[in-house]
Amino acid sequence: MKMPRWLAGSIRRMLLVVLVPGLLLVFSAELWLAWRTASEAADAAYDRSLLGAVKSIDSSISTASGGLSVELPYRMLEFFELTANGQVYYRVATEDGLVEIGSSDLPAPPSPLQSGKPQFHEGVYFGEPVRVGSYARELATPLAGQAGPQRVVIQVAETLEARTGFQRSLVLQSVARDFLLVVVASTLFGLAIAWAMRPLARLRKDVEARPPQDLTPMDSEGVPAEVLPLVGAINHHIGRNREQAEARRRFIDDASHQLRTPLTTLATQVAFAQREADPAALREVMDNIRQQLDETIRQTNQMLSLAKADSAAPEPEPLDAVVLAEDLVRRWWPMAREQGVDLGLHAPMATLPFRGEPGLLKEALSNLLHNAIRHGGAGCHVTLAVGHSEDHVRFSVVDNGPGLPPDELARAGERFFRGRQGQLPGSGLGLAIARTVAQRHGGEMRVSAGAEGRGLEVTIELASTAAPATLAG
Repeated sequence: MKMPRWLAGSIRRMLLVVLVPGLLLVFSAELWLAWRTASEAADAAYDRSLLGAVKSIDSSISTASGGLSVELPYRMLEFFELTANGQVYYRVATEDGLVEIGSSDLPAPPSPLQSGKPQFHEGVYFGEPVRVGSYARELATPLAGQAGPQRVVIQVAETLEARTGFQRSLVLQSVARDFLLVVVASTLFGLAIAWAMRPLARLRKDVEARPPQDLTPMDSEGVPAEVLPLVGAINHHIGRNREQAEARRRFIDDASHQLRTPLTTLATQVAFAQREADPAALREVMDNIRQQLDETIRQTNQMLSLAKADSAAPEPEPLDAVVLAEDLVRRWWPMAREQGVDLGLHAPMATLPFRGEPGLLKEALSNLLHNAIRHGGAGCHVTLAVGHSEDHVRFSVVDNGPGLPPDELARAGERFFRGRQGQLPGSGLGLAIARTVAQRHGGEMRVSAGAEGRGLEVTIELASTAAPATLAG
């Protein structure tokens, strides 16, 4: 369930909204429990007084004369009235109602009386609520003319003024005590929350006080254990920003270094062309300028592609590896034919769906094909092969050209690295772009010697969660 915005915006507000209603709920439960406890305590105390009055009357009952006689304990009843702070009523009668003394219409007990066991209940007498204690026992000698055992019923009732006042006093004391506890607990909660928020406030001040160039990790000294994951996440984010800033700095340094030489060469050639009067020599200079300009444009595009692969957010989309490879072979076929290179495609499957970024993948594979065609030379065979495993898609560019010495294979893919045998102009970014694109797709790039140790084989392996390939007929 999504938390409301006004509640999620403040931890302090969220804690108070959760804790204060909880305290009020506990206060309500405590109030109900206090009322129940007070009622039980009042009933227990006053019912003992009722039972004492019942026992006193019972001890005064006599059947010696053949009838039922009672000598009422008036002093005890007067004291009981003072204690009850209200009216007291009594009734003594045989169970069959033949003999009855006192208030004959006192409320009857709700259930049959058991001999020797008192029963207490509430009722209404003359429109006034009363508490009645009832007691029954067998007479030792039945009344004259009565056969078999006979029981006498004794009832004493009191009004509820004193009992209700006692309950109210207990409940009010409990309410006052609980209300004070709620106030104290709420104050302590507020102080505890404010104290617990101090590390966050200090962390916020530390972040705000930092200059934009400061990308050092945050100090976790004195940070509570609950806030350590947040500090760790901030430091992780700072580390990624530091890596990106370092990558941008390296890119600017490399770009300035790599572009300064060709631009200086272009300026020199243009100045020479301005002084050249011979049309044939001028044309040769212009051809050199055109070649240098094309190479500079290509190098600039490669550096921009590398920067995008390093920093742009991933935007994968559904692709077909076979269709992508076919488009690239058609695109590079004219250049291969012009260079006298045999360019081919090996794709044993009809379709190979996966998810990737088409622009970056085309740039990476184009760099591999361009390197293989240029450095392979006339008569070289270059093949773009497509394959797959259980969870990977592979693009391999294989040629039988001069390749790289074994000591340079390990460095293949480093930025601006060019082998000793490279006689043609270049930037040394083609393999670096391919490796960065492969890593961006959750894969890797491998460089090895070709078949029988001739040429070069560069493989880009990409992670794939798409459907399996469909084999070609």
